[in-house]
Amino acid sequence: MSKVLIVSDSHGLTRELEILRERHLDEVDLMIHCGDSELNHEDAALTGYLTVMGNCDFGSYPLDTITELAGRKIFVTHGHGYSVKTSLMNVKYKAEETGADIVCFGHSHILGAEMIGKTLFLNPGSIRLPRERFEKTYVILDLLDDKIKMSVFDISGKELKDLAFEFSL
Repeated sequence: MSKVLIVSDSHGLTRELEILRERHLDEVDLMIHCGDSELNHEDAALTGYLTVMGNCDFGSYPLDTITELAGRKIFVTHGHGYSVKTSLMNVKYKAEETGADIVCFGHSHILGAEMIGKTLFLNPGSIRLPRERFEKTYVILDLLDDKIKMSVFDISGKELKDLAFEFSL
């Protein structure tokens, strides 16, 4: 079993990213930041995070990146280049093109996860300026052989158990 922490849209926060890293470093295999950190890509707060460029970022971030964990291909983007605020269609095409099993994105600040075909599309919300919820959220995925378990946490580390979900593969 492998675990992935996904966070997005921290918009200038540093200590909070460090706290998330310290809190979960020993239990996760990968930490992803889906953009709009508004930090230089070399900022110490981003150490250990796989990062991408958000529309509010500067520096040498990649626009998108792909990584693999536990036999799953994970496509990471901020989402602004795919118009994710209006539709997942463009990023769905990109997922098909790249063979992604999981797509992690931000931009809308809206927590959400859904399977489209055999691909999981996940937005962890925002730890600074959430929309449609009060909680400032991030997500941890457990990558199991036949399913993916999603756990949602608020910025204090409290699990929001009513938002947990299992996706069958």
